[in-house]
Amino acid sequence: MGKKVTVKDMLQKFDLEVICGWDQLDREIVVADLYRPGLELAGFFTFHPVERLQLLGKTELSFIQGLSQEEREERLEKLCHPDIPCFIVTRNFDVPPELVNAAEAKGVPILRTPLATTKFGSKLTNYLEKVLAPSTTIHGVLVDVYGIGVLIMGASGIGKSETALELVKRGHRLVADDAVEIFQTEEGSLVGQAPDLIRYLLEIRGLGIINVMTLFGAGAVRDKKRISLVVRLEAWQEQRQYDRLGLDEERIRIIDTELTQLTVPVQPGRNLAVIIEVAAMNFRVKRMGYNAAQQFVQKLGETIEEGDDLD
Repeated sequence: MGKKVTVKDMLQKFDLEVICGWDQLDREIVVADLYRPGLELAGFFTFHPVERLQLLGKTELSFIQGLSQEEREERLEKLCHPDIPCFIVTRNFDVPPELVNAAEAKGVPILRTPLATTKFGSKLTNYLEKVLAPSTTIHGVLVDVYGIGVLIMGASGIGKSETALELVKRGHRLVADDAVEIFQTEEGSLVGQAPDLIRYLLEIRGLGIINVMTLFGAGAVRDKKRISLVVRLEAWQEQRQYDRLGLDEERIRIIDTELTQLTVPVQPGRNLAVIIEVAAMNFRVKRMGYNAAQQFVQKLGETIEEGDDLD
């Protein structure tokens, strides 16, 4: 899974003011969703999502001001569930003393920001979605080929890094070699990057470790890239029937996302860099609605039918 994020991490990221709960800043935030507790302030607590960060803006605070003293104390005491990571008051509004008392009693921190509720909520959601995104690390090489993020996989020593080096020499961009950190930033979308320690580095057997950015320039690398296609390299097996038309689309699941996978057999004389370039271009034209294999099969069927008619 993605890395852990605490209230303290968020506090430092957005330079928030702590109203109360200094000793509770190590509380973990587990979901990226935010919540504005309007219904709860009106007395409806049946579906209160206490695992979310609770945002209090002008609407909520105005409603609180309109409650009687007794209602205010009762609602805010009930609102302060001990499982809530924290409350965040926006626009530097004054925090109701009844909320401070209830939060201190339940051990829930209250923070404050000068930003407007909608603007702050948007920034906070984007931040949390990134740091809480499901993630995994895969052994492989990630290259940006014609704008398509191609993840090259295969057994150790099969030639993944050498192929990536050839692709870089042909004008494409390296994202990661050996280990690729993959994050599912949203449903159906995977983004890959290199661990900090090996960013921009390629390991070539017999040559050692080279820095691609130093040798080929900043245009030969990029920090992250959305993964669209997986190319699996494997040693050529004489007995195996390889797909010669490209009609059967192989799929691979990474985290919760399915990607198109091509299995490319490796043998002397095959230029893998050119094959991957063409695979990326073919993937692009397929997304645009043209499938050469289907066109070929359709024309073949028409030719056979014409031959039958002549008989």
